[in-house]
Amino acid sequence: MADRPAQSPPPGAELLVSPEEVAGALDRLAAELQQHIDREPCILLGVMIGGLLPMAWLASRLAGDFQLDYCHVTRYRGSQRGGQPVWLRPPSLEQRGRHVIVIDDIFDEGVTLEYVREQCRDAGAAQVSAVALVEKRHGRAVARPPELVGLPVPDRYVFGCGMDLEHHWRHLRGIYAMQET
Repeated sequence: MADRPAQSPPPGAELLVSPEEVAGALDRLAAELQQHIDREPCILLGVMIGGLLPMAWLASRLAGDFQLDYCHVTRYRGSQRGGQPVWLRPPSLEQRGRHVIVIDDIFDEGVTLEYVREQCRDAGAAQVSAVALVEKRHGRAVARPPELVGLPVPDRYVFGCGMDLEHHWRHLRGIYAMQET
């Protein structure tokens, strides 16, 4: 069996957060989440597509009894400007009386995250918390930030760790941006 090639970003990419720093942030987030899992029934709800990898990486660090679910929300519907969020796929598990922990890749302005939180509350969740692997630092947020954030990133278009560059490079374990010219 041939050796697998190392994960390498596209040409012109600049590493902003190393895979080791990402792993450390995931360890810290998992330690915080473990406290909730130890004391109450929890659902980890990944927001697709970006939340897929952060949710899987966090779940693999957790012990005990919790459930995994996912939802898919869009704001763009073929446009370059975001509109009102709509479900492409709502969560499937019963949320009534449960602590739903929404997991996403990035907190930018927070429109999608707030929509998911509101929908979970409307579905009867006893508590709704949010986790984002990264938070973009810019001051344009229109919604309440997540209760847990792994890492800050600059106000640049970032990819890797679930975030994409033109629908590619989500699988990278570090966080990158294209070099500024």
